[in-house]
Amino acid sequence: MNNYDLNSVVTGKVSGIEDYGIFLLLDDGTTGLIHISEISDSYVREVGDYAKLGQKITAKVIGFDETHQKLKLSLKMLTNEEKGAKKIKETPSGFSNLGKSLEKWIKALEEQSVEK
Repeated sequence: MNNYDLNSVVTGKVSGIEDYGIFLLLDDGTTGLIHISEISDSYVREVGDYAKLGQKITAKVIGFDETHQKLKLSLKMLTNEEKGAKKIKETPSGFSNLGKSLEKWIKALEEQSVEK
């Protein structure tokens, strides 16, 4: 496990499929788990729809499970990067712009309900 860096990209063969994720076996014998929450941004009903035993899969290393001596892997993070998806950066104003408009929106709704 020490051969792998956080955020590195690895390729391995699917060695197991469970309801909670996909197990990969890497060439050097290291195993990794792609947890169901790291398979797709969409709802994953059946893990088996995303992989078949023996299939080669490329994933991103997102952590290390020292207890079970496995890599924590992600398909969706790698896919999002390939698509050019970027994390939304929080602005210093946060939700304050919405807060400024909220009173105006509430007043408009109250006026509409009085007119009806």
